Amino acid sequence: MTTLDSLHDLTGKTAIVTGGSRGIGRAIAQILAEAGADVVIASRKLDSCELAAKEIEASTGRRALAVACHVGNWDDCDALVDRTLEHFGRLDILVNNAGMSPLYENLESITEDLYDKTFNVNLKGPFRLAVRSGAHMVANGGGSIINVGTAGSLTASVRELPYACAKSGLNALTVGLADAYAPTVRVNAILPGPFRTDLSKAWAPPEDEEAQFVPLKRMGRPEEVAPLALHLASAASSFTTGAIIRVDGGITKKV
Repeated sequence: MTTLDSLHDLTGKTAIVTGGSRGIGRAIAQILAEAGADVVIASRKLDSCELAAKEIEASTGRRALAVACHVGNWDDCDALVDRTLEHFGRLDILVNNAGMSPLYENLESITEDLYDKTFNVNLKGPFRLAVRSGAHMVANGGGSIINVGTAGSLTASVRELPYACAKSGLNALTVGLADAYAPTVRVNAILPGPFRTDLSKAWAPPEDEEAQFVPLKRMGRPEEVAPLALHLASAASSFTTGAIIRVDGGITKKV
């Protein structure tokens, strides 16, 4: 009989996690390493990546590589995949987690630069990383790609419209690549709702107050997304591809 632990075992696998030095990405990198994977921690700030990599190695015994990468630049995306293959010799899991949701006063105040940066980080970079990684996985026996989007891509708010539009494109990318890279590579998306991370500090209610706009009455914690990422990365989800899964505390309307 196959056990649950064996289904989630990632021993011998290598994973890239973008935006992996903090928040949801950091929690995902941690749980993948705990399941046996070697991990590549990528973000724009190398020192933050190095700190996260050191902590993961110390707590899990797995190898962790820090790589500076601005996912909005295709050259950086290519270099990230190349560096991973040079260092570990394989790539089995890609977690496209890096994102940005810049604030703005109103729709008329959105500049072309803000719009382009939002799409570059949230859609252009994930496209390139998924294509480079997916092609490698197809040629080397398979793998799993996990795109981390937002529940806001399904209920777009005027407060984050360029971000929601870009993440809606990430949903489409998920479905398209699931078809393109089947049957050996699975591609799925996780859509977090309101989570307590560094990015939510500008708008989140105080920690001792209920989040009235969430049916569960609170904000999510990064460690509440990580187990789903492990599930999608592992053999436990072997018949799941093209799925877009909300993790948002039950939100069904604009917030």
